Amino acid sequence: MAPCALAGRATTGRRVMRASADFPSMVEGATSLARCRTLATRTRRADNGSMVRSSAKALLLLVLLGLAPAAAAWNAAGHRISATIAWENLDQNSRRAVTAILRQHPDFDRWQARSKSDDPGRTAFVEASTWPDDIRRDRRFYSAGSEEPTPTLAGFPDMERRLDWHYVDRPLGRLAGTKTPTGEIERQIGRLARTVGNPKARPDERAYALPWLIHLVGDAHQPLHAASRYAADGTSDQGGNAVNIVNPFNSRYPATTLHRYWDDLPGPPWLRDSRLAAAVGSLMSRHPAPATGTTAAQWIDESWHLARDHAYPPDWDDVPTIDAIFHQNALAIANRRVTEAGYRLAALLRSLLASDGGP
Repeated sequence: MAPCALAGRATTGRRVMRASADFPSMVEGATSLARCRTLATRTRRADNGSMVRSSAKALLLLVLLGLAPAAAAWNAAGHRISATIAWENLDQNSRRAVTAILRQHPDFDRWQARSKSDDPGRTAFVEASTWPDDIRRDRRFYSAGSEEPTPTLAGFPDMERRLDWHYVDRPLGRLAGTKTPTGEIERQIGRLARTVGNPKARPDERAYALPWLIHLVGDAHQPLHAASRYAADGTSDQGGNAVNIVNPFNSRYPATTLHRYWDDLPGPPWLRDSRLAAAVGSLMSRHPAPATGTTAAQWIDESWHLARDHAYPPDWDDVPTIDAIFHQNALAIANRRVTEAGYRLAALLRSLLASDGGP
């Protein structure tokens, strides 16, 4: 039997809303909602003839979570959107510089094969934005602490996946300001920017640093890459990765985590080429460039406040269900943040490469 596509209280008596004008929901879920509720109702049996609704819902979630892929950061769509916005806002000198830098990357030809674009610089820049997530599944690289180091390959200064570069877990709630945050994102943005902006750095170092910099500027704008809730015993929810939810706006993976829900808001991971360009045009028309001169610390602080005020569903049970009001607000925030990340990345690169024609 096909897995239940929807579960929860929030959509009772409501029509499931479309995800956004730019990215129509991949879900039309009224029928699935009815089927899911029927299944949940049939499982509410115990010795006294009933079972609490949350237990049935939790059981369904455990089954469905086994079908969903693991989360990373903004998904590929989010990073490509930010990178494309950045490219559109680079001057010609900066475009030449980043193209020359990325040509030194061992995966430059792989990136070209993914797109139909006839602009190799643009293609490399946009595809490089997902590279730090792509290497999570790349056997050339390894995760420290769980895998043996892999051989160093030509053109790669580092073979470690550096998973802790993507985030900082600043505490929310009672423990805010009392725990030392884990995660390296702010420090690494600064270090990588210095390498990219140094024309005397080795070409392979700059080619390695630039995809990371493109990617981490995007990650810094995802609210749950800047914050975590901590329990009284100090246990972290890992930026929402440990918070299971039901998302009735995604029929393929309705059972997911709060972190993955936010990662997937910008659009489907296959977004490229003409559809990517259309999405970027729409977002840029609706969101003007933010104030310049901001820093990575400020971007992360903005994300922390958004996580505190908007990232977590307000009404909790064992397995919270995303409702239409929360979903529309989250979509608006995600669309704004990926757009801001693109503008800010462009400003950063223009500054770093102002006197640079390449490596």
